[in-house]
Amino acid sequence: MIASLPAAGRSEDYKTTPTLNEGKKWRIAYYESGPYADYHQTLKVVVQGLMDLGWIEPKPVPEFPDLDDNRPLWRWLNHSARSDYLRFLEDGYWSADWEDDRQIANREMCIDRLKRGDVDLIIAMGTRAGQDLANDRHAVPTFVMSSTDPVASGIVRSVEDSGYDHVIAKCEPYRYIRQIHLCYDIFRFNVIGVVNDDLDPDGRVFSHLDHLKRVGAARGFRVVACNAPDRDNSLETVALAYRKCVRSLAPKIDLFYLSHHRGANPEFLYETLKPLYARGVPAWSSRGSILVKAGAVMSISREDFSFLAPFYAEAIAKIFNGVKPRELDQRVKETLQLAVNLEAARLTGYTVPPNVLKIADTVYHRIEKPSDGPEN
Repeated sequence: MIASLPAAGRSEDYKTTPTLNEGKKWRIAYYESGPYADYHQTLKVVVQGLMDLGWIEPKPVPEFPDLDDNRPLWRWLNHSARSDYLRFLEDGYWSADWEDDRQIANREMCIDRLKRGDVDLIIAMGTRAGQDLANDRHAVPTFVMSSTDPVASGIVRSVEDSGYDHVIAKCEPYRYIRQIHLCYDIFRFNVIGVVNDDLDPDGRVFSHLDHLKRVGAARGFRVVACNAPDRDNSLETVALAYRKCVRSLAPKIDLFYLSHHRGANPEFLYETLKPLYARGVPAWSSRGSILVKAGAVMSISREDFSFLAPFYAEAIAKIFNGVKPRELDQRVKETLQLAVNLEAARLTGYTVPPNVLKIADTVYHRIEKPSDGPEN
C-alpha cells in the first residue's frame, strides 16, 4: 500500500535546530548489505553534517584502517561521539557481508525491530538495503543513502516522490548518462566494455548497462558486457571473476568502463587492469577519483563526499523537527569535476588532450598500488 502524497513545500517550514524527542534522545539505526568504501565515506559526512548543525559535539572523526567497514565508525559513534540529542544504537546495526541468506535474515530481524517502536530513524545504506526497507512493512523514517539509482531499482516511485511517507532516498538524476556522454566526447571510442552480474536482478543498474546501451545507440558506439558474480560471494571470489572478465574483454574493446562492482576494488585494481595496459585500453571510472588513484585513466571526480553533508544532515534534522521524509527534496546535483591519472594514461599509450588536462580538477601523477590482491 502506497500512502497519499502530502502537500508540497511544507518541508521548508521546518527547522534544523537540535531538539529532543519528548525529552529523550532520538534513536538512530543502520542497515547495509555489506561493507563498501562509498558507504563508509557517506556515513562519515552524515556525522560531519550533524556536527555542523549542532546535533553532535564537534570533534575529529578517527581514520579507520578498513575503509570499507562501517562497524568501527558505528562503535565510535556509540561510545565516543557526544550528543545531547542523538543515540546511535549499538544493537541497531545490521550488515550481511554480502551474503544473501544473512541479508534475508537481517531484513526480517530489522523490520521486526522497527515495528517495536524503539528506533526513530534508520539509515539504509546502498541499493539492496533500500529495497529491503523502503516499503509499507514498517513506518520508521528511512533514509536511503548511496544507492546507485533509486528510481531504476524500484526503491522510490520517482525523483519527485518516494512513494511512502516515511521514505527519502538521495537521487542524482542523469548523473551516469551525463558521465557516459562526457566519456565519449573525450575518448571517441568504438567499443566499450563493462562487467555485469547477469544473475543479480539489479546487476544492470550497478553496471549502468542500460545507460551505456542507450547512449551507445545515440552516439554510435557498441557495448560488450562480460558476466561476473558480485553478490553472495567472498571478495576474493568476486575479484578473481572480475579479473577474468577484464582479460577476456581487453582484446575486444577500446575503452573499459569501471562501474559499481565489488570486483573493481581499489586495493588491487592496478593488477586487475594490467591486461588493459598491455593492450593500450584506457579505463574510465564511474565511481569517481577513488578508482582513478588506483589505476583508471579518468573519471568524473569525487575527491570526497563533503558536499553531501548539508543534504543528509539537514534532511535528518528536519525529520526530527517534524517533517515527513516524503516531503523532502530527494534531488542532489553534483558539479562535474574531472580527475586524470597520468601514469595510467602513459601505461595505456593514451595522450591526454591538452584541453582536457587544462580543465582537470585533479591530476594524479602516479598510481597507488597498495596490494596485488588475490592470486590468479
